[in-house]
Amino acid sequence: LSVVIAQADGGRYAARSDPAAAERALTTISETGRSALADMRRILGVLRGSGTLDHAGERLPQPVDADLDSLVAQVRSSGLAVSVVRSGTARPLPPGVGLSVYRIVQEALTNVLKHAGPAARATVTLGWTPTSVVLQVEDDGRGAAATDDGAGQGLVGMRERVALFGGWLDTGPRPGGGFRVRAAIPVAPNDASVASPDGRPDPYAHPAPQGDA
Repeated sequence: LSVVIAQADGGRYAARSDPAAAERALTTISETGRSALADMRRILGVLRGSGTLDHAGERLPQPVDADLDSLVAQVRSSGLAVSVVRSGTARPLPPGVGLSVYRIVQEALTNVLKHAGPAARATVTLGWTPTSVVLQVEDDGRGAAATDDGAGQGLVGMRERVALFGGWLDTGPRPGGGFRVRAAIPVAPNDASVASPDGRPDPYAHPAPQGDA
């Protein structure tokens, strides 16, 4: 809904001077709305106790980490300059981990659209270490100066997703400006813990390149 609102506002402002931009905004609104509706139907199906939906055509696969390029392309069409950096040897992730990676990146990029400002740039970094998958989303926008409406639960949701798999999440303003979301999730069965930058073992022992925001 945050993306839909941002796109609707942008499309309204662009309609008179840049019809092509307004058309792109409407396309993003349509795609985002359909995706959100499909997710809501899944949730309602589970809450009703069936675990499935009544109509087979509505049982769409959940997104995973392999869908990040499509997500980034959609956000890029919204006008945000965003790039992707990968490192390490990619390997299939368990479905729950892949979904969490996708949702964390999705929420982080939505926050960039909402708070970073019109000229912000963002970088999504995804790296594989022998024991974890490490992801980072950072921007060069307003950072600590960004306004907070107090209504969002995005960061809480990210933290819950990571904690479910025994990982860690760091969020906060970047030195020099902008905002950063950084997370690591264990993926090796013999790895009992993944540590954060406060002294616990760090998956950045095999660092993913940070890239320029």
